[in-house]
Amino acid sequence: MANEIMHAVQYDSYGGGPSGLKHVEVPIPNPSKDEVLLKVEAASLNPFDWKVQKGMLWPFLPSRFPNIPGTDVAGEVVRVGPGVKNFKAGDKVVAMVNPRNGGGLAELAVTMKSLTVARPPEVSAATAVGLPVAGLTAHQALVQPAGIKLDGSGQQANILITAASGGVGLYAVQLAKLGNTHVTATCGARNIELVKSLGADEVIDYKTPEGAALKSPSGRKYDAVIHCATGIPWSTFEPNLSANGKVIDITPTLGSVASFALKKLTFSKKQLVPLLLSPKADNLDYLVKLVKEGKLKTIIDSKYPLAKAEDAWAKSMDGHATGKIIVEP
Repeated sequence: MANEIMHAVQYDSYGGGPSGLKHVEVPIPNPSKDEVLLKVEAASLNPFDWKVQKGMLWPFLPSRFPNIPGTDVAGEVVRVGPGVKNFKAGDKVVAMVNPRNGGGLAELAVTMKSLTVARPPEVSAATAVGLPVAGLTAHQALVQPAGIKLDGSGQQANILITAASGGVGLYAVQLAKLGNTHVTATCGARNIELVKSLGADEVIDYKTPEGAALKSPSGRKYDAVIHCATGIPWSTFEPNLSANGKVIDITPTLGSVASFALKKLTFSKKQLVPLLLSPKADNLDYLVKLVKEGKLKTIIDSKYPLAKAEDAWAKSMDGHATGKIIVEP
């Protein structure tokens, strides 16, 4: 396979948006130690992907140009590198590509053994592929900073999820309801019924005065906010929080990190907690099992062929997708 080539989508520099993406033929990558080569059946886009292209993670990412973007992939194992004993050719999996190297928007991709998990026949590639970044972010936010036990034990907590109809938000609503929680969610008017159908106890239109103020219709104070939106100041959150309430920011900026540090210094009981995803295969496997058992759904906004990857990119950058955007080679 060393001399074979594949179709991929890449960009050569920062900026450019959808028009900066180029369709190219490149050599099929070779899996190194502890890596797995997949035939990609589905990839999913995340805001992270175009933020890297915009240079928002400069100088850390990407590690080099040209860069094939995409971190979420699902497919079939073609070959494994040295040290990989738990997968073999033909296995169906869902995985995360090393974000430093990228590679998801291609016919084949190399993934890390440590972030590759088996995908049962009941779970399609398109359903599974939303889980690595968006699903794991929702899971980590709820279980770690928010302290929700997803087996339903623990004290009841009042949770607010902002931008609940986005990729992370829709998973967060469903996972939160596995715990002993009352969930308030914000989203646009067109998605209110969808978010309710996934278990949210109360849903508010973010464009109304109540929605903009984040006020719970039942007058609850939030023990934790899974903050998936942007542009909401601390002053809007603060009066809606319980005494020890936390705002868990899944898209932290330098400003939110500074605010977090300041609140630590002033011993404030109300906290702004920046969340940086720390993906783990055990958690990804747990989410795949929930999907298999019918306890977690992937809501798909749209599907695009790899040949139309720039259209998928534009849809993601627009910021109004309901659920996940899937690209299929």
